[in-house]
Order: sequence, then structure tokens, then C-alpha cells
Amino acid sequence: MEKKLFKKRHLRMSCFFLLLIISCSSREIEPSFTFKENEQGIELLENGQYVFFYQKKPKLLNGQYVCCNYLHPLYSLNGDTLTEESPADHPHHRGIFWAWHQMSVNGKSLGDGWIMENIAQEVTNIRTTVDQSAKLNINAVWRSSLLGDKPFLSEQTTITVHQFQNGIRKIDFAISLTALVPGVEIGGSDDEKGYGGFCARIKHPGDLAFVSENKMVTPQLIQIEAGPWMDFSGSFGSEGETSGIAILCHPETPNYPEPWILRSKRSMQNVVFPGRNPVAIPIDRPVILYYLLIIHNGNASSIDLKKLQSEYEKMEVSNQNGN
Repeated sequence: MEKKLFKKRHLRMSCFFLLLIISCSSREIEPSFTFKENEQGIELLENGQYVFFYQKKPKLLNGQYVCCNYLHPLYSLNGDTLTEESPADHPHHRGIFWAWHQMSVNGKSLGDGWIMENIAQEVTNIRTTVDQSAKLNINAVWRSSLLGDKPFLSEQTTITVHQFQNGIRKIDFAISLTALVPGVEIGGSDDEKGYGGFCARIKHPGDLAFVSENKMVTPQLIQIEAGPWMDFSGSFGSEGETSGIAILCHPETPNYPEPWILRSKRSMQNVVFPGRNPVAIPIDRPVILYYLLIIHNGNASSIDLKKLQSEYEKMEVSNQNGN
């Protein structure tokens, strides 16, 4: 009788611990990300902490510039806002964005996509997925009033946010551009700066530091050849607390390693593509730009950016764009 009772108790305890293990395991694999959508766009949270807001709906900036398809706010690991939208000095700047001054068809200008003059974007579809990462798959078209608002450029962008790990947050960008009509070209500003492409309008604390290849970099008026990554660190939030954002470039981006336009004031930081001279965007194959943001606490020396760049360069990105 005692043996039977012991076996029953043992069986019950075994079942209890098995259920406990299953319960714990299920909690461990539960997605940590949450997308929240409203009429303006989509917000992403990880474990209840804000990551970014994606602006889907066209928004009037400073009563003049109609912009969409960008990230703002982008948050630090401490919850501080890293980016700026429509600052007084350049009201068309907008968080994390990608845009070009020169947009043309067969040599004829279609307008200025940097300030959205005669140019408009329409986000035609968004898909969100959550597993061990969070993905925002964006389909958009670029139109020109000088073409009767006919779309001339198709954009498929995938933003992949990896789970917070080892003290950092990684955000991958794959920006795929395909012409919808023959003869499309895009280019940066038509001057020695040639700025255009992937941009970060970040806040500018008084102690903002620029570091690349583990060396301090001094911003210049024109382009700087400074290597495949750049870190921007400073007191973005509470006084005495340093945090940062690094931009890494992947070798499969066409003009790798890309030059940089850096600003120690009016903080628009730009990975230059393609520069002053426009490049053709084909109809039959996309031009794809790959970048990685690293959000971290501390300054550039707090994390091993050289190692992170090496890991990123080895990463297979050809299938990253999931549209």
C-alpha cells in the first residue's frame, strides 16, 4: 500500500515538474516584440519598452514639407529619444530617412526627393512579422507631379529588429529600389558635398563624439572617407549618462565603403550614396542598400564595433529583403 502511494506521489510530482518545465519553456520562446498600429503609422515595443515609431501616413512638416516612410522617434536603450523631426534649422529632416536631391528620367528632373519638391511617396503596403526578431516589410512608390503623379520608382524596404542581447540592439535595413519606367536616375546634392542616401537626423548633445575605426573623427563640410562604420555617442538623456548609435555599412551596398557627410552642429549624419553623380536604377533588377544600426549604452569603446562590423560583413543579406 505504501509503495502504491509513493508511486502515485512520484508520478504526480513528475507531472508537476514536467508541466513547470513546459510552462517555463513556452514563456522563454514567447515573442518579446509588439507592433501597435494607429492612423499615423506603426510603433514597435520590445518587452514593453519603446523601440521606434514608423511614419506611414504623409505628414506635413513645418507647414511645407509632406513626408512619410521614416523612423521617428528612435529610442535609446534607456528610453530617451535619439532622433529629431522637423528641427528649426532644417525642417525637412526627419529621424532615420533615405532620400535624394536628384531624381530624373532620361535626364529630365522630376523634382527634389530630399525636400519632397514635386515628389511624393506613397506607402502601398506594410506587413509585420514577429518571431525571434521583428520585421517591418514596406512597399512604397515614388511619384512626381511632373509625370502627372505617375509612379517612377518602386521601393521595397525591410527593417529587421533583433532581440536586445549583449547590451545592444541591432536594427537591419535593406532598401531595394527598382525603376518603374526606363531611364530613372538618382543622385545626391549637385555640389561637392553630394549628400543623399541613408540619413540619421539625431539629437546633438554638447558632448557628441564621432568615432570610426576606433579613432575620433572631426566633421568636415565635404565628404569624409572614414571607413565602413561610424559611431555617434553623447549625453542624449539624463546628465552623466552616455549612450550612442552606430551606423554600419555592408559590402554588398554598391559604393562600399561609402563616404560620410558629418555635422557637428545641425546633426544630420549621412552615409553617402551615390554622391553628386547620379546612378541609373534599372527596371529589371533592384539596387539594394544595406545598413545596420547598433543602439548601445556608453561610448564607442563600450562595445566592440570592429567585431560587430566584421560579423555584419559576413552576414548573408541577399535574402534579407522579404517583400
